[in-house]
Amino acid sequence: MKVLSIDTSNYTLGVALLDGDQVKGEYITNLKKNHSVRVMPAIESLMNDCDMKPADLEKIVVAKGPGSYTGVRIGVTIAKTLAWTLNIPLVGVSSLEGSAASAGRYFDGCISPLFDARRGQIYTGLYQYRQGQIYSIQKDQLLLSKDWAAILKERDEKILFIGNDLPIHQPIIEETLGGQAVFAEITEQNPRPSELALLGRDREGEDIHSFVPNYIRLAEAESNWIKANKEKKI
Repeated sequence: MKVLSIDTSNYTLGVALLDGDQVKGEYITNLKKNHSVRVMPAIESLMNDCDMKPADLEKIVVAKGPGSYTGVRIGVTIAKTLAWTLNIPLVGVSSLEGSAASAGRYFDGCISPLFDARRGQIYTGLYQYRQGQIYSIQKDQLLLSKDWAAILKERDEKILFIGNDLPIHQPIIEETLGGQAVFAEITEQNPRPSELALLGRDREGEDIHSFVPNYIRLAEAESNWIKANKEKKI
């Protein structure tokens, strides 16, 4: 099966082409640049390099969040448009799950991918590989990094932390967990779009029209708008 995967959910922009059990190509950058003007040229360039045409694709896999509100929306919109235009299945995979899969496959313990959510908060979850399959141990959520560290302290096992935003929260994690915390190397922090493609390759397609991103929380602007309108009604 020929699969195109797209991840624009954070600063990392990643696209990959999977053909059966072979990664045909992969493009990754970790730059604070506008994904909306870069992702389609990246897809086109990768497909040209791999001698693949849009009509060859059989499935689209996209990182559906959480992450940057704008970034998640860009990736999901492009993935839905491509899947609808080509009349092929669309699969959404948690951005956190994709991150966990990028470095945790051979880690003997649980994996906690994280993205910074400002004000001391993180998007995170807990995953674990068992017999080659990744499982969600605790659902994706938004909470303070100090509270997450306290929750994980109760687990009698090593925890692998992964994510480009680790430096922001690593001191708090180390203070609470000590040697229980293991930190991925900098070369493992970027989510691999090929891992995303592999995760979604054998999953059932979703209804394209009802498919929506998983922001976990409302965008700040949307939240403020709702709050302001509620106050007007009082």
